[in-house]
Amino acid sequence: MDSTRVTEHPTSFERRQPGADPADPRGALLHTPTPVPHSPAAALPAQARTGETPSTPGTAPPCAKGKDPASPPDTTGPEHSQPAAVEPDTHRPRPVPEAIAAQPGTEPEKAATAGQERRKGQGVAPGQPTPMRRDGDRLRFVGAATRRIARGIDLDEIVMGLCRATVPTFSDAILVYLRDPLPVGDERPMGPLLLRLRRTDRIPAERDTEGGFSPALQPEPAELSQLDTLGAELCEVRPGSALAEVLRGVRPVFTDAPAAHAALPELLGEGGELAVPGGQRSILAPLRGRRRVIGAALFLRRPERIPFEPDDLLVAAQLATHSALGIDKAVLYGREAYIADELQRTMLPETLPRPTGVRLASRYLPAAETARVGGDWYDAIPLPGSRVALVVGDVMGHSMTSAAIMGQLRTTAQTLAGLDLPPQEVLHHLDEQAQRLGTDRMATCLYAVYDPVSHRITIANAGHPPPVLLHLGGRAEVLRVPPGAPIGVGGVDFEAVELDAPAGATLLLYTDGLVESRLRDVWTGIEQLREKLAATAQLTGPDHPPPLEALCDEVLDMLGPGDRDDDIALLAARFDGIAPSDVAYWFLEPEDAAPGRARRLARRALSRWGLEELSDSVELLVSEVVTNAVRYATRPVTLRLLRTDVLRCEVGDDVPQLPRLRQARATDEGGRGLYLVNRLARRWGATRLSTGKVVWFELSKSSVQG
Repeated sequence: MDSTRVTEHPTSFERRQPGADPADPRGALLHTPTPVPHSPAAALPAQARTGETPSTPGTAPPCAKGKDPASPPDTTGPEHSQPAAVEPDTHRPRPVPEAIAAQPGTEPEKAATAGQERRKGQGVAPGQPTPMRRDGDRLRFVGAATRRIARGIDLDEIVMGLCRATVPTFSDAILVYLRDPLPVGDERPMGPLLLRLRRTDRIPAERDTEGGFSPALQPEPAELSQLDTLGAELCEVRPGSALAEVLRGVRPVFTDAPAAHAALPELLGEGGELAVPGGQRSILAPLRGRRRVIGAALFLRRPERIPFEPDDLLVAAQLATHSALGIDKAVLYGREAYIADELQRTMLPETLPRPTGVRLASRYLPAAETARVGGDWYDAIPLPGSRVALVVGDVMGHSMTSAAIMGQLRTTAQTLAGLDLPPQEVLHHLDEQAQRLGTDRMATCLYAVYDPVSHRITIANAGHPPPVLLHLGGRAEVLRVPPGAPIGVGGVDFEAVELDAPAGATLLLYTDGLVESRLRDVWTGIEQLREKLAATAQLTGPDHPPPLEALCDEVLDMLGPGDRDDDIALLAARFDGIAPSDVAYWFLEPEDAAPGRARRLARRALSRWGLEELSDSVELLVSEVVTNAVRYATRPVTLRLLRTDVLRCEVGDDVPQLPRLRQARATDEGGRGLYLVNRLARRWGATRLSTGKVVWFELSKSSVQG
């Protein structure tokens, strides 16, 4: 036999259940083949190897090289050696855990108990998990445990993997402390070193007795039963203290060492060291990441269990190292995910506006949990004249670069909307901006402007899927919009169409991730979306449109398990409109008599609407705003009153300069008009148009302004 090649027998947990995790305590104790009772070969030497002749009771094992044949067998080997049982396949003996094979009243039980008493001078209670005894067992356990730890992605999964892998296979209990807060990457921690108890785990007092567990279990020691409430949750590591020295040493140590024993009160709190079993039954292992110590783990065994051996320090070191590196990576991954979430959140509207005559709802879904950023966006931008711009776009890809480009295009669209440009002009300028950002910066976009007074909507498209209009009666219609070329192509003209937007209808704007996937093409998805909207509208009847939020959820429910290939942006707009009876509109010549006429017209409109209590406030504010307009205007000034949930007044002129709120001095004859508007109005603002500007203000109908 070649002395350089040693074949280890698989342990019981590897042979017992194919695919079982060796670090799982149930995998080490359940479903063990029952040993043949009273068999002359029921117990084999712990160090048996393939090809060796198994010894029988009463027969001395083969002499080891260089040893006296008359000497007794060596039973002082590693702690993890275990007696084995013979199976029917005698040419391949397989070791059996003592916790299973050594049942009370059987020959294997007597042999195992006698062997342990010879080795350690003490017995192990039946049914208690027995530690690994051989070096090969240690290696297999470390491999299985590190694989289990490596499966975790976030911090909790890694810490739980460490606890579940070690209890009860390696220890009866474990306490895991982590730095608070955990440093991220290369950042230098600020403030004192604080350790917070992250998780504790221990063998429960009552265990399942199925599959080979012995029902005669020893009661749990009071020390380990109090681990959940042991010591303070947070401890400070003072420089130069015993705990600081142990953590600086990095290597795991037995707690019966003077330095570690002195560190226990600091870690566990006053009196906490009394709950730690004496002797070498506890190991304190620092957790060191790539650059610094980030925590500590305390492994404990019951007093009746076999104590740890020096080789177990190597096992604890491997567990601590893999756990610390995994925690480091989890913290870095968490920071990256946080940055991606914050970037995506700031790129999208935090809240949707509440423009007059339209209600809005939106949804955004990333492509996957691991790709939380993308190039899809939506927006709703209030425009002068109570109009609103509805925008949805999609930049190619779902990466940080796509999100950054999307943010720049969205900002550009908001700026262009503030200039009150036609939809086709907005897309033209977006196309130029995409070319300035670099080559291959492609995106699709749909830009629509809804006017609640005229009940019309103007739409321009740049290679985006067409919107779907759900009518009040339940009919869903795919709007015929010129497709256009994507943004970034360059040299392409965009075309706008004007369509009816009846009151009660719902316009749905979306990105292609909703209707296109590997399982279906885009037009099949659009038809399914249309059918889904029509079916949802039937649930509320022909006279009541479905609620917007519920409608968005129903639309997303049509996605199947394999339909999430891209991120999804969804914007739904319910057109309420403004009835003609709630609109009053006049032209005023730019002359000195215009403010007086504006006051009389406003008073008549308020009287017709039953809002006479607002007459004083409205007349005062209308007079101030019209006076400022006719002072510089050369063309007729427009005055419009809108009655919705609020009373809105809009005054337009052909002067592009926007008014600014200034504090008038005591000697000034003017400059107090906007000050009065700011004090009396619920809201006010000024917007530049292509032909001038509009100054507007709103008053609440529920209270008297004066």
